[in-house]
Amino acid sequence: MLNEGLRARDARTAAAGTIEMTKELLLAAFLIGVGLCVAGAGTHLYQWIARQQAMLRYDGKTFVNSMGNLAVSFICGPYIMLQMGWQHEEDGTISMTSALVAAVVAFGWAFVTGLLFMGAYVAIRF
Repeated sequence: MLNEGLRARDARTAAAGTIEMTKELLLAAFLIGVGLCVAGAGTHLYQWIARQQAMLRYDGKTFVNSMGNLAVSFICGPYIMLQMGWQHEEDGTISMTSALVAAVVAFGWAFVTGLLFMGAYVAIRF
């Protein structure tokens, strides 16, 4: 009798834990999606306004220009990293290792960027 009650409670707890983990996984995927959208839109907006290719850099003619390049690199970094992962080798092939490493770095970076922008949105909105 006691054992049956414990088993039923464990089954309910396990189901609730699975639902919570699914919610957390979907939240992480949503934040990565937001980060990639912001990075892609920021990259294309920068390239349209500045009339130059967006790159990961921190140099500049002045200190303010350097900080602007650093901000662009931080916001647009995930999208630029995904583009860098698909660059061709000398023989015209795509390196699977560089594509996978670039994707892992870009998705991790997109999570941070998405977290930053969604956090700012929630802080301002609510």
